[in-house]
Amino acid sequence: MDYSQWIQLNIEATPQKTEQIEDSVLNAGAVSVTLQDAADQPILEPGVGETPLWDSCILTALFTASVNTAAIIEQVNAVLPFSIKAEWQLVEDKDWSQEWKKHFKPIPCSEGRLWICPSWLDAPEPNAVNLRLDPGLAFGTGSHPTTMLCLNWLEKQSLEGKTVIDFGCGSGILGIAALLLGAEKVWAIDNDPQALLASRDNAQRNGIPDERLITLLPEQIPAEAKADIMVANILAKPLIDLAQQISALTLPKCQLCLSGILSHQIDQVSAAYSQQFKFEPASLEDDWAQLSANKLP
Repeated sequence: MDYSQWIQLNIEATPQKTEQIEDSVLNAGAVSVTLQDAADQPILEPGVGETPLWDSCILTALFTASVNTAAIIEQVNAVLPFSIKAEWQLVEDKDWSQEWKKHFKPIPCSEGRLWICPSWLDAPEPNAVNLRLDPGLAFGTGSHPTTMLCLNWLEKQSLEGKTVIDFGCGSGILGIAALLLGAEKVWAIDNDPQALLASRDNAQRNGIPDERLITLLPEQIPAEAKADIMVANILAKPLIDLAQQISALTLPKCQLCLSGILSHQIDQVSAAYSQQFKFEPASLEDDWAQLSANKLP
């Protein structure tokens, strides 16, 4: 694709107006629409199933460079009950679908036994346990502190013959790492079908048969799905809301690993599980925490 043949329209918007603007630019011929934060406002605690937006957004609509820009603006404004603040911008001549790959490098875990390697690069340590990963559209490349904290924890566990549940599996990185480190079976659970596709693809990329990593939505969890080791790298609020369900999926003496937690949320998350689990001191990286616990007799 010749990326010099594209221009983009950047529009300032509030969350209440984004849907109307998106519909109008698509009807005007936009081939894609993306949203980004306009004011450096983090969103750290969405509820389960929610897709929150920032208070101020930039909506970017991609058009072919041959369009009449004035006519596009006129057409968009004609169908909106409000005026828009917008500017046109030439798209730099790059293959943006591949550009992000430059920032994804092989990553060693804390003990160097496990490496997370992009599927398109050679493994720097061929004799290590190398997890080949293509995150696709799902969260989990190993670079985020919450993921790395969980990988470092898994690397230290005795996983041989164990059944692992990866609750909120994203790209499948934690479940696949557990299997490569010796686990027998993984139930990979996520409420996003895209995450389940990414997990299956990454499992196949690492030579893991379907019967060893089983992907499913939360409502599909069978009665026999019970964990010797439970990992859940989500966020604090969902971890608290899901505490009863996650605990019910664990076997006696189960080891629990929770992450996606900010350091000031440790006590709140621990309290939600404290009736059934005894927690060890938290592991910290930047402002993020990983909690580990053992199920009480």
